[in-house]
Amino acid sequence: MSEDDTKDNKQGHEDGETRRDFLYLTAAAFGAVGAASFAWPLIDQMNPAADTLALSSTEVDLAPIEEGQSITVMWRGKPVFVRHRTAKEIEEAKAVDLTVLRDKQADSDRVQEGKEKWLVMVGICTHLGCVPAGQKDTDVKGDYDGWFCPCHGSHYDSSGRIRKGPAPTNLEIPEYTFLSDTLIKIG
Repeated sequence: MSEDDTKDNKQGHEDGETRRDFLYLTAAAFGAVGAASFAWPLIDQMNPAADTLALSSTEVDLAPIEEGQSITVMWRGKPVFVRHRTAKEIEEAKAVDLTVLRDKQADSDRVQEGKEKWLVMVGICTHLGCVPAGQKDTDVKGDYDGWFCPCHGSHYDSSGRIRKGPAPTNLEIPEYTFLSDTLIKIG
């Protein structure tokens, strides 16, 4: 075999490897694109539906709520109590000795700084999931002038903290933000 034949054979071998590498890379790229196009619909279908996302938050106009008045709005299928507290209710809630509370939480931890007059909490008793009374002026408000769950006798104060009865924890405070002085977004 001459030197030129060896050179031509070597160059052909290198070209073959280059073509083979190219084919491997191309096949792998097409395979990855095919796998991704197959997997994307499966992954995308796990995202929440548009109607579910719409229920994940709600906006509440606070302007019509007078001092001392409460309203109930629905959020994620749960009642949410929004109360415009009076100065007396705020002072009573702040004056509570935390050592006497079952679920020790200061009033300042349950409201947003500078917006103490607004109490926003999920209106579901933490004992067995009943809806406590106390939203209407005519409702029984319990021994601590807040909310009362008549099913098993849980008494909540004006900050929604459990004070008496079988409920183990305070009424839950949902995530909420003030969009303006008179508008909040829950969720």
